Amino acid sequence: MIPKLEAIFAPLSDAKAPGLAVLVRKGGRAVFERGYGVRDLRTLAAIDPRTNFRLASCTKQFTAMAIMLLVHDGKLRYDKSLTEIFPEFPAYGKTISIRNLLNHTSGLQDYETLMEQKEKSGGRRWTAENQIQDAEVLALLEKQDFTIFAPGSKWSYSNSGYVVLGLVVAKVSGKSFGAFLRERIFVPLKMDQTLAYEKGENEVINRAFGHSKEASGWRETDQSSTSATLGDGGVYSSLQDLAQWDEALTQRTLLSEAEMRAAFAPVELSGGARPAWPANSDRPEGTPVSYGFGWFLDPYRGHSRMWHYGETRGFHTYIERFAGKTVGRSELTIIVLCNRTDLDAERLAAQVADLYVGPD
Repeated sequence: MIPKLEAIFAPLSDAKAPGLAVLVRKGGRAVFERGYGVRDLRTLAAIDPRTNFRLASCTKQFTAMAIMLLVHDGKLRYDKSLTEIFPEFPAYGKTISIRNLLNHTSGLQDYETLMEQKEKSGGRRWTAENQIQDAEVLALLEKQDFTIFAPGSKWSYSNSGYVVLGLVVAKVSGKSFGAFLRERIFVPLKMDQTLAYEKGENEVINRAFGHSKEASGWRETDQSSTSATLGDGGVYSSLQDLAQWDEALTQRTLLSEAEMRAAFAPVELSGGARPAWPANSDRPEGTPVSYGFGWFLDPYRGHSRMWHYGETRGFHTYIERFAGKTVGRSELTIIVLCNRTDLDAERLAAQVADLYVGPD
């Protein structure tokens, strides 16, 4: 099996180009762990299992776990409304629950669209050097007076919802989002290098920088105007630390079997409608979708799994966990972290999965 795995990634081994890190765990142990290419083009430091990549939307699984821990603590309820947490939020927030935010049924407007509207109207302009912050996202949402659909009636992937969830964690816990993740998730699981990155507040060690391939060659494209938001995509981690996370999910280290069940329950819409990808999204319009709390739950070739992708300027990431006999307990985990945007992390993970699983 190892030669077949190596054959997938060997063409990407270049000591002078950005690359990727790959981890395959089967039955609770690593069977393949490799780095290809370099963290950055200045030092040409090689990517290895301790290299920290921006997880982008794979961050959402940590944000969801933070919320679940607060529910465990008795400080939060899944049916609590947005206005109960942020009393200054407009009236439409009364119909949005924490559960709606977790499973992308809130109907909140997309904050990147709101940014564009504000800029076009002559308002503030955000850049890679002057990035939008979480509080500004909340302020943009508070200036609106409607959702794009009635909460719970449709499904639409929402970065806005997960930025708000990060703010909920901070408001309810009384600690910063990053501090809560560190104290309740990263430290207990010995994820020593993982963090929610805040420029000027902390530093990412062994950091991979993002890149894009252009006609003239590679260009570092590590930050965008939205790279400072936290709950939707601000966590950096490595293969080494993500193996600890994977083991904790399997062993139920942080929450009990019963408490974890909510995360693996596919979203159900009011009126019995079937969740589907909307227009202008990452999948063809109308494609069925199954989502829990911070995880997609769609099967692959007839096999039950939980998965998530991440895409941001300079990075593509993908994590998928094929279920064992108990939902959420992984028998096979595949992690692909890329610091170059010309690679399709999901397709690479599928090539690995095809070596291990087939249609029922």
